[in-house]
Amino acid sequence: MHRRITGRLVIATHNPGKLAEMRELLAPHGVEVVSAGELDLAEPEETGDNFRANAAIKAIAAAKATGLPAFADDSGLVVDALDGAPGIYSARWAGEGKDFMAAMTRIERLLQERGATAPDRRKAHFVSALCVAWPDDHLEQVEARVDGTLVWPPRGTAGFGYDPAFLPDGYTRTFGEMTSIEKHGLPPLGLGLSHRARAFVKLAEICLEPR
Repeated sequence: MHRRITGRLVIATHNPGKLAEMRELLAPHGVEVVSAGELDLAEPEETGDNFRANAAIKAIAAAKATGLPAFADDSGLVVDALDGAPGIYSARWAGEGKDFMAAMTRIERLLQERGATAPDRRKAHFVSALCVAWPDDHLEQVEARVDGTLVWPPRGTAGFGYDPAFLPDGYTRTFGEMTSIEKHGLPPLGLGLSHRARAFVKLAEICLEPR
């Protein structure tokens, strides 16, 4: 039985880019949100072997710590020619300093080493797993993806993470060149293009009151 989100909701992330996107997606539903960072919650160790498991770890930890329902995302970039890397380690490839330019450069170097220079050898997709956890252990989980191609050099300064290197299928601009409405805005303003937006639409159907 699905459960609706009511009252306050903790967004279990310390990533400012993810937090901004989650706030924008939740805003039309009238949900009062507070972030894990604002509550000074510790970041749990992500020991899962897939996106869904790591999203649940973060959501459960925040729900237990606050007594409130908690919403978490685990997402990353999956590169076909790199056997799925960086995958669940996408943030870790950027290191403690969150240097995603260095991470994108590392991916490009590995692609070059494998001779992956043509667009059809540079296929990749973003995955987003969303989880809402309640203090009584109830979970709601969804997952979505968006397919694309990696470009070099990276283009654009919008978005965050690997966005400047990711060209979604059917588009001429990278996520780094798109406005937030273009990237993850929902209809009627946007197309719900990003992996997080697509996952959010699934979650909204089962957990949120209609806009």
